[in-house]
Amino acid sequence: MPKQSEELLRGTLDALILKTLTWGPRHGYGIARWIKDTSRDALAVEDRALYLALHRLEDRGWVESDWGLSDTNRRAKYYQLTAHGRAELRAESKRLARYAEGLFRVLNATAWEAR
Repeated sequence: MPKQSEELLRGTLDALILKTLTWGPRHGYGIARWIKDTSRDALAVEDRALYLALHRLEDRGWVESDWGLSDTNRRAKYYQLTAHGRAELRAESKRLARYAEGLFRVLNATAWEAR
């Protein structure tokens, strides 16, 4: 996969995770579940990709984590958004929105449209 495509996918997953955390701390399973439910099963994040992304976001200072108990009384690592992560989410959301608009324009084109 070309490097630019990998960066787009990585950036998209990062934005999804950061968005999920805007409503407060969640553990990994809760993050994956929210993304899947909110997208109406269109997006499913694999465990490995999720935890690699969470570690990457934590290394960048966009999220921080702490141990706690889940709803089932099991020990779980909870992640929360930092101020730096909120700023990054705003920037990444704008970039992804521009990308999505362009993508939809191309996919919905009915004829060759001159600029």
